Amino acid sequence: MKNILSKVFQIVFPFLLGGGILYWMYRNSDFSHIREVLLHEMRWEWMLASFVPGILAQVFRALRWRQSLSPMGEHCRAHTSVCAIFLSYAASLVVPRVGEFLRCGVLKRKDGVSFAKSLGTVVTERVVDMLLVLLLVAVVIVWQWEMFTEFFALTGMNLRGTLSRFTATGIWVSVLCVLGIVVLMAVLVHKLAIMRKVKAMMQDMWEGVLSLRHVSNVPLYLFYSLAIWVAYFFHYYLTFYCFGFTEHIGLAAGLVSFCTGGIAVLVPTPNGAGSWHFAVKTILVLYGLSATEAIIFALIVHTVQTLLLVALGVYALIALQMIKTRAPRTNADR
Repeated sequence: MKNILSKVFQIVFPFLLGGGILYWMYRNSDFSHIREVLLHEMRWEWMLASFVPGILAQVFRALRWRQSLSPMGEHCRAHTSVCAIFLSYAASLVVPRVGEFLRCGVLKRKDGVSFAKSLGTVVTERVVDMLLVLLLVAVVIVWQWEMFTEFFALTGMNLRGTLSRFTATGIWVSVLCVLGIVVLMAVLVHKLAIMRKVKAMMQDMWEGVLSLRHVSNVPLYLFYSLAIWVAYFFHYYLTFYCFGFTEHIGLAAGLVSFCTGGIAVLVPTPNGAGSWHFAVKTILVLYGLSATEAIIFALIVHTVQTLLLVALGVYALIALQMIKTRAPRTNADR
């Protein structure tokens, strides 16, 4: 019963958290205005164009994953790995972070790839991605430092001043985001504690983590790693041209809001729902948009891009049914 309640909580809590943040943000919004923008003012050709780098980002991630598995003698087909990535993102909309385990399971079932070793390479991926994101954030902060210092000088912001400017909504959103991160960390620690009990699995995972040392083509691995984040950025930035009120705010606003939104998705809600909206809206207001324009942008862009993840997940489910399962390999084959 305890395990069942724990699993139910892991599924329900992200939706409650994301739903709560979205309610606070949009409770006073004029949805007829949002519908008018969506149906009559939005340039859909730019939204469709943004799908191309969005899909490419996942394809690059699949190819990089495939490359990191090869040095361990684990070989998967390109189409299988791409479908596994598509499915993992769609699954994470239901249970945040479950996609990391699901995609390893897909390779295990379809191509006979060791689950533990593939999971180890996923850990390596996350470390590489984290380092790249931190580097990007550092560059953006240095580049936009003058804007930040001017903002602080104009507002006279300090800790007390910052707290005094928080609305009740801002306080609740911040508290919920922190609570969500704490819960996510507790769940991850619990999962790792269970996994440590399985020594052989942990050894295979460690081999996967160290797989980067044996990657045959390091420049190609670095290319994939950079291409993933360049594609993610343009997946987001091209949507600025969908709306008249965002098409002129520039690259700096795009990079700052992209980085801030990327950090916000650490909050365990479906695809960062709520936390991403709050972070992006706050930054866009800083760059001159009205609060109404910023929340319309965040709501429409996040919703459409989430639907893209769902569509890719459906495609993956269908495609995986048509991909033949490889015959199990013997020890001699390995």
